Amino acid sequence: MTQAQWIKRVVKPLAFVASLGPFAWLVRDIVTGNLGANPVERITHFTGLTALTFLMITLSITPARKLLGLSPLIQLRRMLGLYAFFYAVLHFTIYGLDRTLFEGTGLSLGSIIEDVSKRPYITVGFTAFLILCALAATSTNGMVKRLGGKRWQRLHQLVYVAAALGVLHFLWLVKADIRQPATYGLVLVGLLGARLVRERRRRATPSAALAPPVRSGVAVGSS
Repeated sequence: MTQAQWIKRVVKPLAFVASLGPFAWLVRDIVTGNLGANPVERITHFTGLTALTFLMITLSITPARKLLGLSPLIQLRRMLGLYAFFYAVLHFTIYGLDRTLFEGTGLSLGSIIEDVSKRPYITVGFTAFLILCALAATSTNGMVKRLGGKRWQRLHQLVYVAAALGVLHFLWLVKADIRQPATYGLVLVGLLGARLVRERRRRATPSAALAPPVRSGVAVGSS
């Protein structure tokens, strides 16, 4: 079995199931009532942190495949990116329910928009969510063909902006103990630095102009 076949037939299905682990864990805690004194806050924090974690894992696929010499790892990137979007959707949904139902404001889009415009940490978080929505909507092979490779690639480079905004959102949210968001920030800086070094080396290679562009983004990769 080749590397590509091993990753497609074994690693990818295992990664798919493992990626559902946080959701299964959350459902178990909901069913058993093991969410502490403030269950809504616990769920909101958990889903947001999981989304950010999957976003970092997605961004790490390219440097990992270069470092390990496992090019077929690219097959995991689209799936992991869509899982990041999935947990981000859960995060935003719980926030919306908390804002409109549990706080007694009623189910109102206007109240959410007002909240987004008034609180900076929600503004940056919501902006990151909108970017992820755009990336997820254009994640299919058909959208790559419609947009064209270069435009699609430029669009999906916004994944780094979404990740940075996610870290900033987390940083402003915790206020006091910033160790965890700072760790995510350092990971992002490292991943961005690795990308910049890779791009500089690629441009310095005489054959770089003839090579096809390397696709990057939250939902990239062969399925």
